[in-house]
Amino acid sequence: MAVLMVVRETAPGERRVAATPESVGRLTALGLDVTVETGAGAHAHHDDDAYREAGATIVGADAVAEADLVARVAPPSLEEVARLAEGTVLLSFIAPHRNLEVVAELARRRVTTLAMELVPRISRAQPIDALSSQANIAGYRSVIVAAYALDKYFPLFMTAAGTIRPATIVVLGAGVAGLQAVATAKRLGAIVYVSDIREAAREEVASLGGEFIDVPDAEDATGEGGYAKEVGEDFLTRQRRALSERLAKAHAVITTAQIPGRPAPELVTAEMVEELQPGAVVIDLAAADGGNCALTDPAGEVEHGGVRIIPGQDFPAQMPGEASAVYGRNIANFAGLLVTDGALAVDREDAVVAGALLTHDGEVTHDRTAETLAGGDR
Repeated sequence: MAVLMVVRETAPGERRVAATPESVGRLTALGLDVTVETGAGAHAHHDDDAYREAGATIVGADAVAEADLVARVAPPSLEEVARLAEGTVLLSFIAPHRNLEVVAELARRRVTTLAMELVPRISRAQPIDALSSQANIAGYRSVIVAAYALDKYFPLFMTAAGTIRPATIVVLGAGVAGLQAVATAKRLGAIVYVSDIREAAREEVASLGGEFIDVPDAEDATGEGGYAKEVGEDFLTRQRRALSERLAKAHAVITTAQIPGRPAPELVTAEMVEELQPGAVVIDLAAADGGNCALTDPAGEVEHGGVRIIPGQDFPAQMPGEASAVYGRNIANFAGLLVTDGALAVDREDAVVAGALLTHDGEVTHDRTAETLAGGDR
């Protein structure tokens, strides 16, 4: 019987856990022997006794060396990689383009790494798509944070003292996070404008009540897996020009545009921030990858000319209960592709496994990451 261990997260600000008592039940049903590091679920409101009742064994951190399969949320540190045994299968977010040294060490130690952000965007993989499950939370949280930060109502109010106009929100990027931001902002009564470089996003935005911002002479920039592909500076210039009119009237700007494995595109320049009205807020969900706003600092909030720029890369971790619940199901569903009657096997012919495979048998198997490590894409 293979052993799956759920570790306690150590990254600063990380409050999620890779399995909840509910998902432990799913894992044990696969025939796995589930161990959970003591205190792993504390921030997500799950104590050790709850895991025991679900069928897990509570263990110390050193037990990771005995695990066949290790589940975690945040990328491991080099010290945490050093504790993994050769042949261990690791299920985790890795952010390989930001953690090349960790990737190289995982390969050197012959760890099989299945990176959650590399799960392909195909129908069969939807129950495993942790990027989407966490982005959904980030999009919701971004609007709640914006509403709290603004000194303005979101909805239209007609009072005896006069009419209060609704807030105007501009959302950049209509992926999972952006669409959830649109839906949440509309539920709160805001007027919402949306910019995206993928033509397919237009209909999705309209279905949620948002208004699409057109870019003159735009070409569809839908890339592999439905993600936005990288575009040239000429397009970005035209996009920024189209945004300027909307930004001047915006109370909040929520940026979500990301390109897997690449720095986030700069969509909001310092000059564009200066066009925003005093008291406006920018919520940048792409902060971890450099940010969509030129003034974003992932370490904390920035104030510029009366505008607050708030990094949002940690928003899912700020809702650890819900985020852990859906992430735990993603992990359990992925484990279902790897385990049969308690026996662990990595099937490289499986499209989902092959797409997520980052390191295996001493090699970096993800082409773009391997090229970057070799110095071909720095």
